[in-house]
Amino acid sequence: MKFESELLKGVAPVVVLEILSQGRMYGYELSDAIEKRSGNVLSLGRGTLYPLLYNLEAKGLISAAWESNESGRQRRYYSITGIGKDELARQKQQWLDLQRGVATVFGFAVPQPA
Repeated sequence: MKFESELLKGVAPVVVLEILSQGRMYGYELSDAIEKRSGNVLSLGRGTLYPLLYNLEAKGLISAAWESNESGRQRRYYSITGIGKDELARQKQQWLDLQRGVATVFGFAVPQPA
């Protein structure tokens, strides 16, 4: 399913932070995890993912480090920072509030807070 680019722009940063809160990953691994965890609903190509990662890193929400694997190939691994964890918690609460508001407008069952 293709989503409007503006809608995806809003959800992509919080999705990346959520996935990285589970552990560090390199770019392709992260992209694959997003697709799998979203049931193939969300897909971030390299042209979207890497600028987003650089932006999150510039904001101090994630950190990156080059590492070599067994074959000597260099990969850049991304990890969420403490500031990123705080921002993730804030954004998750906003998404829950937004979900409840939209569900109410559409007449859907309103999700209850966890």
